[in-house]
Amino acid sequence: MQKGMRLNDGHVAHLGLLAKKDGARRGYLSKRSADNTKWHTKWFALLQNMLFYFETDSSSRPSGLYLLEGCVCDRAPSPKPPLSAKDSLEKQHYFTVNFNHENQKTLELRTEDAKDCDEWVAAIAHARCGSLVQRMVDTPKPPPLQPLPAAGLCRSSCHMSSLNSWDVAAHRGLATALWGSVLTLISSKFALSFPFSPCGSPCPPQVSLSPQVQSFLRGWLCRRKWKTIIQDYIRSPHADSMRKRNQVVFSMLEAEAEYVQQLHILVNNFLRPLRMAASSKKPPITHDDVSSIFLNRRSPLVSSSSSETIMFLHQIFYQGLKARISSWPTLVLADLFDILLPMLNIYQEFVRNHQYSLQILAHCKQNRDFDKLLKHYEAKPDCEERTLETFLTYPMFQIPRYILTLHELLAHTPHEHVERNSLDYAKSKLEELSRIMHDEVSETENIRKNLAIERMIIEGCEILLDTSQTFVRQGSLIQVPMSEKGKITRGRLGSLSLRKEGERQCFLFSKHLIICTRGSGGKLHLTKVSLRLLLLPALVCRGVCAS
Repeated sequence: MQKGMRLNDGHVAHLGLLAKKDGARRGYLSKRSADNTKWHTKWFALLQNMLFYFETDSSSRPSGLYLLEGCVCDRAPSPKPPLSAKDSLEKQHYFTVNFNHENQKTLELRTEDAKDCDEWVAAIAHARCGSLVQRMVDTPKPPPLQPLPAAGLCRSSCHMSSLNSWDVAAHRGLATALWGSVLTLISSKFALSFPFSPCGSPCPPQVSLSPQVQSFLRGWLCRRKWKTIIQDYIRSPHADSMRKRNQVVFSMLEAEAEYVQQLHILVNNFLRPLRMAASSKKPPITHDDVSSIFLNRRSPLVSSSSSETIMFLHQIFYQGLKARISSWPTLVLADLFDILLPMLNIYQEFVRNHQYSLQILAHCKQNRDFDKLLKHYEAKPDCEERTLETFLTYPMFQIPRYILTLHELLAHTPHEHVERNSLDYAKSKLEELSRIMHDEVSETENIRKNLAIERMIIEGCEILLDTSQTFVRQGSLIQVPMSEKGKITRGRLGSLSLRKEGERQCFLFSKHLIICTRGSGGKLHLTKVSLRLLLLPALVCRGVCAS
């Protein structure tokens, strides 16, 4: 079931002209909305179930439109006037239009003529789709013709009698004249019966119908044939697939518009104001921190951020997408992705440094002045109570969103479609870029984790400078002496002998296990004999505590 309809300014202007020319009711009325106490005189025109109003009867464009489907129109009592205006208000006749639509207020109208008021109420009360259809059904049809021995005329008469109510209503004058012509021919020239041929079919008379009748019948037959062809196509699987494909494209346009708006807020509400704040006399943040948060790329010739570059890139893509939508139903999108794909490498840098950017932002928010300034920026109406971290996260999901959109688009694109191969190629390239970005993010985060652990150890640890070391997990463990027959013996882990239990901070990597002790200041120390166990030939066994 259709959930809505598209109605643009051009449609409304055209319908308004039709209402001014052929409207069922036209004239001046005074209107007052529920939120306004003043009355305004407008020129109204009623066309089917649409009520237009203009500033004057000479206005070329309507000022507004009311859809009357399902409304209730009744006379309304005159309000109690003050003594000073009693004579003028008694001459007014009021009526109201109550809509069944949600959040639509009652329309109040008035006129100076009681008869005019009753006619408006009756016209609006019947301005419903059901009333219009019933009026067309009740339209009298021409009487059916009796079968005649003339084959050609009989077929024509059958076609004429099967005309639907829409055709008769649309060409009422012409249909009446044509029926009169046909009946005249029948009564004057076919009063006698004609002999039959040996095969049993009647011999056609040597009489030709008028050119108007023939032209009308040929046109009607042609329209009926094309109507059948169009209805068969509308119900076909190909048409259903194209409708779903167009819906995917329209949804993609809406999502792209929302994403461009998010990038615009990120750049104009946060990036550029923070740059100006960093240049102030008492800066709450440094230029280096701004560059780290928004992933600036500095070169001798240009200084721009990844956020700005991504915003400019998607503004161009969105404008191209809007231009393609304007040429609907011919939607060709593959070349837009061909232009976009080479420039999406900027996302690699953004995604790779995203976690580092959030860490720098969290560190800067410890400064009260910066935190106060940032909350002021986030309180702007455009942000809709969203934080800077939220806006920095939006680009992380754009490449996966494109991949899902192309998957859905290809699902409703026939294999013989002209851009099927191009869309498939764009999807494969985006999936490849997504895998590369995922691998780079994992590698970058692993290196940062290793360096963070290495900085926590006072003595340092050269093993953690190896990029092939992959962090697995960390935690506190209790190192105990090995027991034999319930007696405490000298335990040995590496080359360290133990006489009592001790808590150790352990870091497990893909090739090594590093065991440290924690000092009073929270810093980590490698044990006297460096406990860096090579795990490649190691065998880990689970022991049972002795009771």
